[in-house]
Amino acid sequence: MLTSIAISNFAIVESLELEFKKGMTVISGETGAGKSIMVDALSLCLGDRTDAAVVRHGEKKADISATFDITEYPHVYEWLEERDLEHDQHCILRRVISKEGRSKAYINGRPCTLGDLKEVGSYLVDIHGQHEHQSLLKKSAQRKQLDEYGQLTELAKQVSQQYSTWRQLKEELSLLQNRSAEQDAKIQLLSYQSQELEQLDLKEGEIEALENEQAFLSNIADSQYKAYQASGILVDSDEGNVCSLLNQALNSAGQIRPSTKALEDALEMMNAALIQAQEAADSLHHYQDTLEQDPERLSDIEQRLSDIYDTARKHRVLPEALIALRTSVDAELATLQGGEESLDHLKEKEERAYESLTALATTLTEKRIAAKDKLAKQVEEQIHGLGMPHARFFIDCQPLNQVTAHGFEEIEYMIASNPGQPAQPLRKVASGGELSRISLGIQVVTAHTSIIPTLVFDEVDVGISGGIAEVVGRMLRSVGQRGQVFCVTHLAQVAAQGNQHLRVSKKVADDATSSQVSQLKDQDRTQEIARLLGGIELTEQTLAHAREMLGNVQLQ
Repeated sequence: MLTSIAISNFAIVESLELEFKKGMTVISGETGAGKSIMVDALSLCLGDRTDAAVVRHGEKKADISATFDITEYPHVYEWLEERDLEHDQHCILRRVISKEGRSKAYINGRPCTLGDLKEVGSYLVDIHGQHEHQSLLKKSAQRKQLDEYGQLTELAKQVSQQYSTWRQLKEELSLLQNRSAEQDAKIQLLSYQSQELEQLDLKEGEIEALENEQAFLSNIADSQYKAYQASGILVDSDEGNVCSLLNQALNSAGQIRPSTKALEDALEMMNAALIQAQEAADSLHHYQDTLEQDPERLSDIEQRLSDIYDTARKHRVLPEALIALRTSVDAELATLQGGEESLDHLKEKEERAYESLTALATTLTEKRIAAKDKLAKQVEEQIHGLGMPHARFFIDCQPLNQVTAHGFEEIEYMIASNPGQPAQPLRKVASGGELSRISLGIQVVTAHTSIIPTLVFDEVDVGISGGIAEVVGRMLRSVGQRGQVFCVTHLAQVAAQGNQHLRVSKKVADDATSSQVSQLKDQDRTQEIARLLGGIELTEQTLAHAREMLGNVQLQ
C-alpha cells in the first residue's frame, strides 16, 4: 500500500510530505485549492506523461516520490528481482520533471523507463477518475473491465497473441498460394538449364585435359615426320649423319701423335657424344612407334569441346564457370521447387495455429459468460442502492461470425433504467446522473475484486447528493476495509465515512500561491464536514449535523 508521498515544486505545491494508513482516506477542500494535485502527482509516479507546465513557476524542477509497502505483495518482489532492482519491504517510485520539460524516472533509486514505472505501478495503484463513465461507454473498455473482473486478462492476452501468430501464418500461406506467373516461368527456365547442364556433366579440369589431348592428336602426322627427320640426321641419312660424322672425327683424331691429355679429353667427349646420339636416335624410333593417328577420337574431343563452348556462350559465362553455374542453378531451383513442400508444411502450421486460437477463444468465451452474469448481478445490486431501484443491468456477449484478436464475441453493457423499458446499450443512456451512478456501481464492484492494494477515486461522486451520497460513502469505506482507498470528494456524506481525513487549502503570500494539506482530527474534522454541508457561516445546527454524521459512522 501507499505509505507516503513527497511532492516538491509541483503545480502550486511548494513542498508537501504526507504519510498514509490503511482504510479509507478522504481528501476535501475548497474549489481551486488543489484537491486533485496529490492524485495528479501520484499519476506521474505511475508513469503518466507530462510537460514543463507542471513545474511550479520560478522553480527549476518538480520532484515527486511515492513509497509503497510491498510486504504482502510477492509478485511485486518478483518483478523487482527480475530486473535486479534492490529492495527491502518498500518500493519507491520517483519522478523528476525539469522546467524544460525533460523527465527522469527512478525505481528504488535506480534510473528506469516510463514503461517500467507504468508496469510496476499497475501492480500498486488503480486510479478511478471522475470521467471514468466516459471510457466505460466504449465496448473495448467494457470488455477489458469484464476480463479484469473475471481474472481473464492473461487468457485474453494469450488469445490476442495467438491471433497475431495465426494471422501472420495465414498471410504467408496466401503469398505462397498466389505465387506469380513470373515465378513459375523462372522455375521452368531453371529446370531447363539444370537439365542441360546435367546432360553436359562437365567435370573439374576436363576442359584443360581435352584441349591438351586435342592439340596432341591434331599434330601426330607432323610429329611423326619431324621425329623421322631428326632420326635421319642422327643415324639414318645415307648422305651423312651425326653418328657417321662422329665416327670419322674419332678416327681422324685417334691417329694424332703424340697423344696429349687435351687430345684424350677430346676423344672421350666425342665418344660420349656418339653414344648419346645413338641413344637419342633409339628414343626417336621408339617415339615414332607410339605415334598412331586416331581421327575418331579427335572428332569426339572436338565435338565435346564444341558442346562446352556453345553452352558457355548460351549462358554468357566462361567455359570454366559452367560447373559453378550448375551448382547455383540447382540450388535456386531446389529452393523454388521446395515451395510445394513448404506450402504443405505452412498450411499444416496455419491449421494448428487456428485450432489453438479457437480452443483458447472458446475457453475465454466460457469464462466470460460465467463472469458476466456474476458481475451484472453485483452491479445491479449496487445501482439499486444508488437510487435506481428498478434498474436492470445486463452484459451482452454477442457472438461474432469469426474469431478476432479479442475472442469470439463482442462485449457490451446493457441497462434498463425503468420497468417495462427494453434494455439498451449503456452508451445510449441519456441521463448523465444515471450514467455516473451506474459507473460508480461498476467501479465499486470491480474494486472489491481487485488485487491492487491502493485504489484512488477522484471525485467519482459528482452529480450525486443526499442519501445516495451516504450510500456511496459506505460503499467506498467497505472497499477500504480490504486495503487502502483514497477518495477526493466534495460531499460531506462521503467525507464522513473516511478513516482518515485530509484537507487541502490554498495559501497566498508574497504574491505566490501554494497548496497545503493538513490531517484533520476531532473538532477540525467536524468543522470541515460542516463546511461541506453548506452555508457561508458555520452554525451550531450545521456543526451538530456534522457531529451526528461522524458519530453515526463510528457506530456502524
